[in-house]
Order: sequence, then C-alpha cells, then structure tokens
Amino acid sequence: MSELKEAYERYYWAPFTQMGDLAEKEPLVIVSGDGATVTTDEDETYIDVHGALWLANVGYGRLEIVDAVYDQMKRLSWFPSFDGMANDAALRLARRMVEMTEKEKMGRGFFSSGGSEANETAIKMARQYWRLKGRTNKYKIISRHRAYHGVSMGALSATGIAENRKPFEPLVPGFRHIEAPYCYRCPHETSPESCDLDCARDLERTLKFEDADTVAAFIGEPVMGAGGMLVPPDGYWQEIERICRKYDVLIIADEVVTGFGRTGEIFGSRHWDLVPDIMVFAKALTSGYQPLGATLVTEEIFSAYLGKYGEGRTFHHGTTYAGHPAACAAAQANLDIIEREDLVQRSREKGRYLLDKLLALKELPVVGDVAALGLMGRLELVQDADSRTPFPAEARIGATVSEELLHHNIILRPLGDTLTFSPPLVIEYDQIDHVADALAEVLRNLS
Repeated sequence: MSELKEAYERYYWAPFTQMGDLAEKEPLVIVSGDGATVTTDEDETYIDVHGALWLANVGYGRLEIVDAVYDQMKRLSWFPSFDGMANDAALRLARRMVEMTEKEKMGRGFFSSGGSEANETAIKMARQYWRLKGRTNKYKIISRHRAYHGVSMGALSATGIAENRKPFEPLVPGFRHIEAPYCYRCPHETSPESCDLDCARDLERTLKFEDADTVAAFIGEPVMGAGGMLVPPDGYWQEIERICRKYDVLIIADEVVTGFGRTGEIFGSRHWDLVPDIMVFAKALTSGYQPLGATLVTEEIFSAYLGKYGEGRTFHHGTTYAGHPAACAAAQANLDIIEREDLVQRSREKGRYLLDKLLALKELPVVGDVAALGLMGRLELVQDADSRTPFPAEARIGATVSEELLHHNIILRPLGDTLTFSPPLVIEYDQIDHVADALAEVLRNLS
C-alpha cells in the first residue's frame, strides 16, 4: 500500500464516505489533472466524467488561474470584508457578477466560501427581508423532495434527500417540501404527453395549506443535481414563477451546479427566462481552483436592509473568509476563460453530442430514462425498460457500473442507479466517444 493510501486509511475521514468499505476497496488518490483527465499516485489517468462534483468547468491545469491566484497573494494574501472594509478583488468580482446577471435584475453580491454557505445566506436573507418589511409571519421556506442545497443546518433543512437529513434531525423548523419534477417516475403518474405541470402546482396547493402569508421563499435548482439530474418539463419554471408572484413568495434560484455554462446557458435559469429574487452560486464560479460562494439579490431586497446602526436592519451574518481575495482572483480568471473560449456554446454542442450517444444505449433492456441539458445528463438503469421496474436497492447496480468503468479509466458518479454526467466543458469529442463505448460494453455485460 502506498504512503498516501495508508494516510487515507489511517488519518483521513472523507465526506459522504463509508470508511469501513476501505477494507474491500482502495481509494483513488489523485495527484494531478489536465483538461478533462486526472492522474493518480500510481500514474493511472482517468477521464473525469463527474467533473469533480459538477464543477471543473474549465478543466484541470489552467495555469492562468494559478497565476492569477499567485499574483493576488503576492500583492494581498487576505483581508476581510467586515465593518465597512473590503479588499479590492472582492469588489471587482461583485461588480462583474452583478453585470453578468443584469438580465436577472440582480443588484448586489454577498460572498461566502461555498454552496452550503451561499444557500444558508440566501435563506437567512429571505427570512429577515420579510421581517424588515413588517411581515414577521413570513418565515417558511418551501423546497422539493430530492433537492440538494447543502449540509449546513438551514441548507440541509431545505434539502429533500432523506439519507442526508435523517441522521441530524430535528432540523431547523419552518421548511416544507413539494414533489420534484421527476418526469420518468412522475409522482402524479402522468406521461410527458399528458403532463399538466401538476408537480409545479403542488406549490400552489402547499401555499394554500400553509397559508402563503407564512411563506418567505421557494428555493429550487433550475436542474436538480444530486437528486438525480432531473430536467424539469417545459413550462415548469414559468408556472413556479407565476405562483410565487401571485402569492408574494420570493424565488431563490440555486445555481450552484447549473451556473457558468453547465447546462448550455451561462445560468440554468435562462433556459426558462426565470427572473429570481435571489441567485446562489459556487462550484464553477472558480471551477474548483479556490473555494468560493456567492449570493446575489435584487436592489429591492438589499434596500430593505438599509438604515442606521441600532435600527435592527443590519444583516448579522457572514463567514470569516467571505470574499477571500485569492478566491475572487481565481473566479475572475475562470470567468475570463469561460468567456474567451466560448465554453457555454461548447457545452451546448458537446451536450447534444453526449445526449445522442446516450440515447443510442436505449436499445439495451437495462437503460430506462436518458436526459441531458448541456453537459449535465442522466441515464437511469432499470431491471426492465418497458415496465420501468427498478433494481433492488441492495443490488447497488449503479455502483457496480461505476466500478467497472474504472477499469476503462473513467470516473463516473452514480446516484443510486442513475448514472450522472457532468464532465469539464473542455472534454474532447473522442473522450466522449470513449466514455460511450465503454459504457455500452459494461451495460451489455450487465444485461
């Protein structure tokens, strides 16, 4: 066993990992990356179809980002943003992000260190906003089953994945959940042809039951990520927005996964012309080169917080490293690459190519649903495609396929028996071909 693997087993506690499994499965220890590939301590190179948790949009080894961070840290390694002080890198990035979201009418940016913190910030902003408007009863947050918004207690309370929630209950009060737009297994048992957006209208029914005057916000990912890479049906977000405006409920768009080109638009919200009240970003904001989250709000929300000290209008929230200058410098260089190399368009084109490859696999009896939007896709494995009968959970078919793909030098993350696709936007066509060919071979053997 290598020194690094020994350190993993002896000293490390990995997130979302059953460490007891290490007796049967050695970890992959990654030591370098280039483009859409990563290399282990044993000099094995893999195509990273997972994009390192949906975020390595510009790919690995982008030295211009490394240089930007280095130059920033030589000049100013760190300075906070509390009490009327700020560093110049954070101010420049805030301006750029507000300008990028002009279509969504964002007016101000608040930084944090990642997606969980950014969503926690959005939830607290929404609650305090209504309090400042004199509507103190509006505190509830509505999310969806299968939603993932983070692991801090507020973000976790909005999350709708039972396995994440149960070990930490009781959670923060005031959170409610409605059905997810899971078209392949529609909770209302309709088909795409007969869909009447009943999953969206669950929101209106819930608002009536809870009393809309007690609801502060609805939070949702434009395309659901960790809940199964669920692409909503046409008209879904338009209906959600209509309902929220009718009942005076804020919309929080969680763009942590969908932001910065992942779906073939710069922001996932733009596929449906959604204009949220709050937008949440992290992950591909820096493509993982530095930890950074951002919560953007409209001027309407920001203005409610303006006043004099002691009036109770201050947003008493913030994290030590919010707006870290090195992270903000990484974000600037990352956004430069996305714009200069037109990675949004490349995501759109390569996403269509990937989708065609995945659709070709539907001839296999174990392939159920296939869907993608940009370079964000899903392939759901089933016992029988005609009946959509799922495999027993204990069979762990998705994990088996993922492990077999490692023998083809491919890293792909299963969510249960749904295989997910979110490679770096710089992935090459021949790499997509290799992934599709290997997947076909593994699935045929599974059949």
